[in-house]
Amino acid sequence: MPRKLKSQQSLPDLEPGAAEPVSAGIAAPRAAGGERVAIVDALRSPFVRSWSTLNEVDPVTLSTQVARELLFRNEVPAELLDEIVWGTVIAVPTAPNIAREIALDMGMYKVPGYTVTRACATGFQSVAEAARLIRSGEASVVLAGGVDVTSHAPVVHRKHVIDLLQTAQKQKGLQLLQTIVKLNPMDLLPKPPAIAERYTGKTMGEHAEWMAQNFEVGRAEQEDFALASHRNASAAIAAGHIAPGVATVQSPKGPVTEDNLVRGDMDPAKIAKLKPSFDKRNGTITAATSSALTDGAAAVLLMSESRARELGHQPLGYVRSFHFAALDPRVNLLLGNVHSIPFALQKAGLRLEDIGVVEIHEAFAAQVLANTRCLASEAFCRDELGLSGAVGAVDPARLNQWGGSLAYGHPFAATGGRMVRQTLDLMRATNSEFGLASACAAGGLGVTMVFERA
Repeated sequence: MPRKLKSQQSLPDLEPGAAEPVSAGIAAPRAAGGERVAIVDALRSPFVRSWSTLNEVDPVTLSTQVARELLFRNEVPAELLDEIVWGTVIAVPTAPNIAREIALDMGMYKVPGYTVTRACATGFQSVAEAARLIRSGEASVVLAGGVDVTSHAPVVHRKHVIDLLQTAQKQKGLQLLQTIVKLNPMDLLPKPPAIAERYTGKTMGEHAEWMAQNFEVGRAEQEDFALASHRNASAAIAAGHIAPGVATVQSPKGPVTEDNLVRGDMDPAKIAKLKPSFDKRNGTITAATSSALTDGAAAVLLMSESRARELGHQPLGYVRSFHFAALDPRVNLLLGNVHSIPFALQKAGLRLEDIGVVEIHEAFAAQVLANTRCLASEAFCRDELGLSGAVGAVDPARLNQWGGSLAYGHPFAATGGRMVRQTLDLMRATNSEFGLASACAAGGLGVTMVFERA
């Protein structure tokens, strides 16, 4: 199992007496009175490469379009909606509570809303919050979702520039001139955003490289996995499996109707020649085996089982359990899948072999392959998770059958919504009683949700 890396030597130790993080979750979410939490429907925008067809659509507008269409399709008027829970990873300075802004933009002035964030698990977090609200009896109809438009990521100035500008706006004449001359023209260049872990100082890609080394995941294996993701996604789109869950959205340049990252005709020979993205000398991870920066939004409509029945809805499925986990992020940051999957299964009263559909978020091919290795390892599951044996080997035929984030892209907070819909659709298409969706997340986090077929 994992070999110790030299890089581990320089990582900070935990503070003396620091407690291990405690994982959180609930078993088989059911509404007040013991009924199930139903997923009535789910819908997303096209997932597109950042700075492409959704470049001019801001996150609130994109979210509102998807939310409005989902409610329209299911004939849910404002007076039936109890709450909106929305998530985002890239903060929107003008709309810190994006959930409430969506309600306002839809004219739903009496519908409250709050915003959540849990890095790449944010989409699942919003669904979990909705399930908790319904389970507790606080709500019976909840709209959950998430959005990230990397194209609209705020770019900030350096702190000393902000301080000088703050001072300058209160000054006049000579004082103002004396403050302005302190600015170097180069200082006015914005500070570029960085996708890096604050605690470790390393990017997700660098952490994924460490995991590839630790779990001996070779470049050829990663490329085969990425190629399969694109082929599976392309075939699913061609067969009409994906379109029912994708809404056309409007941009200033016209309608946006389809995903634009999926490439079913990728050339293995060209991929093999790509240069490593994160470790230029010895790395195995390239742009082809990493999820791309992506723009998109997704929404999920949840109801108590009795409310769905009363309104005449046939749910896509039910939330059976979920589990959020945390681990030390300093080396194997992206092992959140293996740290959450077995405990979500325990809460659902199921084993891995009971699951007909397995969806694992593809941040990197190496990350998925490392997690599946760990699930099948008795030593890892015993020593790291405290289990009596291995969780089990994931059947490749059940894993990401219609492609994953390597193909569709990863608009952080919207990925969970895509995966929920895709898991439930696959369960129906394969006549599977149970399905599972899991994501790793920044900060050494992970989430797994288990669903049962309607």
